[in-house]
Amino acid sequence: MQQQVTILGATGSIGQQTLSVLKCHPEQYKLFALCAYSNVDVMYNLCLAYKPRYVVMADPAAAKRLQAKLLESNSSSEVLLEKAAISFIVQDSLVDIVVSAMVGAAGLCPTMAAITAGKKVLLANKESLVMAGHLMLEAVQKYSATLLPIDSEHNAIFQSLPTNYKVGSTASNVKSIILTASGGPLRSAPLDSLKTITPKQALAHPTWNMGPKISIDSATMMNKGLEVIEAYWLFNTSAENIEVVIHPQSIVHSLVRYCDGSLIAQLGEPDMRIAISYALAWPNRISSKAKHLDLIKMHDLQFLPVDYNRYPCLQLAFDALASGPVATIALNAANEVAVLAYLAGKINFSAIYSVVADVLAKINSRIPQSIDDIVEVDVVARSLAESSLARLDVSSPRN
Repeated sequence: MQQQVTILGATGSIGQQTLSVLKCHPEQYKLFALCAYSNVDVMYNLCLAYKPRYVVMADPAAAKRLQAKLLESNSSSEVLLEKAAISFIVQDSLVDIVVSAMVGAAGLCPTMAAITAGKKVLLANKESLVMAGHLMLEAVQKYSATLLPIDSEHNAIFQSLPTNYKVGSTASNVKSIILTASGGPLRSAPLDSLKTITPKQALAHPTWNMGPKISIDSATMMNKGLEVIEAYWLFNTSAENIEVVIHPQSIVHSLVRYCDGSLIAQLGEPDMRIAISYALAWPNRISSKAKHLDLIKMHDLQFLPVDYNRYPCLQLAFDALASGPVATIALNAANEVAVLAYLAGKINFSAIYSVVADVLAKINSRIPQSIDDIVEVDVVARSLAESSLARLDVSSPRN
């Protein structure tokens, strides 16, 4: 029997790679709906190629443009224009699997909607857990949903834990989990050059082909910081039991350190289809069509300590995790504002850290008890970040 799939963030890298895996297994999966923000041209081509039953664009103007293009081409895909359209495509009774791959805080409410409908949720939107980890995992249990990570690192950890492990529980006999990080495109750049790093340089990731926001987060290693917070919730561990190491080759995707001295790791080519296919078929495995790793060619696998002078944003994430939910919400919000400002040429690369640190020093709010509380903290943190930007006069190099 076919399982029906909704993909949030369909025009991004994760969304499109998920579609390529689904295409390889038409007997097992059927596309129910695609959702994106405003990229009409890419979504139009996806509709023609994959023929989803429904399409949703979060931007109303983009939705109308897409609707007109699809009508002209006699496409069978229906564009939904109602405000409740995203909730519908993740909660409809026909939907079995929801892939949450939207970027940033925008993914929180749709992901929670899928969880409260008891769906199998494949999570790439780490910001959801960073903002609302405690509420999300409570909802997973309450509504009998299934939550599976498809970030390569967390998926690797999940694969390296005991076969009966359930996300959100504590794994027995585990000493620590180890997140690997490539170090991004600036791993070898002189420290005194970071202020003059251009967006083009910061976007040039040596291993992965990703969107602009996550690419900048990789350059600052804030992305790894968000992953530390995500791992804290997914694997019900402590910050002290989460290690980060630099692994430039991106072959060992993460590891689990057991109490007997064993290290169990997941290795593979740097191809997100491996993690996606594993989560789609879990607890079984299906072909991802990814290239198989040739061990003979793996002459040199390096593991290096993190230089926190180069990556101060990673330390901010550990500090926010120690401070609690308000700080992690603020960390994510301030970082989103700062990264957009950097990409727009308003601040230099090093100022991303300065903005986030400034907001964390000023944020003060009660512990969030609901999604509305979380959204309130997010709004306050973004306002503080904008105020911090206004005080900075450190425009970014443009080239």
